[in-house]
Amino acid sequence: MQDSTDTKPVRASEQLDWDALSRYVRERLSAVLGERFDAGAPLTVEQFHGGHSNLTYLLRFGSQEFVMRRPPFGPVPPKAHDMAREYRVLVAVHPVYTLAPRPFVLCEDESVAGSTFYVMERRHGLVVRSDEPPELADQPAERRRASAALVDALADLHAVDIEAHGLAALGKPAGFVGRQVRGWSERWRASRTTELPEMDALAAWLAERLPHDPQRPTLVHGDFKLDNVMLDALDVGRIVGVFDWEMSAVGDPLVDLGILLCYWVHASTASQRDTVASVTHREGWYTRAQILERYGARTGFDLTNIAFYEVFAVFKLAIVLQQIFYRYTCGQTDDPRFATLDERVAWLARIGATFTEKA
Repeated sequence: MQDSTDTKPVRASEQLDWDALSRYVRERLSAVLGERFDAGAPLTVEQFHGGHSNLTYLLRFGSQEFVMRRPPFGPVPPKAHDMAREYRVLVAVHPVYTLAPRPFVLCEDESVAGSTFYVMERRHGLVVRSDEPPELADQPAERRRASAALVDALADLHAVDIEAHGLAALGKPAGFVGRQVRGWSERWRASRTTELPEMDALAAWLAERLPHDPQRPTLVHGDFKLDNVMLDALDVGRIVGVFDWEMSAVGDPLVDLGILLCYWVHASTASQRDTVASVTHREGWYTRAQILERYGARTGFDLTNIAFYEVFAVFKLAIVLQQIFYRYTCGQTDDPRFATLDERVAWLARIGATFTEKA
């Protein structure tokens, strides 16, 4: 999925039964790919360490590479980390939006790897996380091209005709935002480890200001951000992949735009420099206003109520991080990156409260 420099040895606490997995995946890749798959090649495994939630592994059969995704270890919130659903979304979306990777194998037999998992194609390119690759560093013009490509990729996703391609069944657009607000509010209550009045106030603020359903519902990625997108290493003005479709649905496209803006400009603190927001403040990367201008011009959507979607995105991100911190406090993960996520949650809650005052 990412460049080889983005993989590392598998964490000791996240090892699987590789022999059982190899037998299962080898048989099914042979059925799907036929002679294009070297069924006799040995399996080697590395891990993508960039994400904070689902576990993503690089499976290498000889010279052929695939990506495997499974949920994190331990209990997970209801309906979260649904790998079978993500696989089926990719089956439906890949043919009409080819930036979504092609899925190959779904395994719902938990005896193989301890949970449901799926295997998809690997794509190569650049993923920008907390720092820039040489292709972008100190190059404002290239940053502008990458910014434009990212916004265009989102607009292109929202331009897919869900009725013509039979994608309407991926969700229920009526009341979509209301269900999102209620669902994430419930997750907050289930995962909080300390009282945080700002989060309760944000939940109430959002519930009181739900927007009308859009006239034209679209595919919604659900987590569209810079580090879920892959740039062409030879041309950073070209996107070669969009990943992490776990939260995708059919609904209000401005949910995606709010999420993009949240990670782009709101997600880092003065002391926390490990987010994409610590990159996108540099010269050449689009400003918030430029993102809105280009997206609005490409889609024709009314963006006058975008503040609601930005508040919701900050609220949702705070809860995503809180759920991870909750798992850490319960001993369900030992990743040291998660030890201070509660501080980030409190920071995001304050940002959200500031937004509501301005709005």
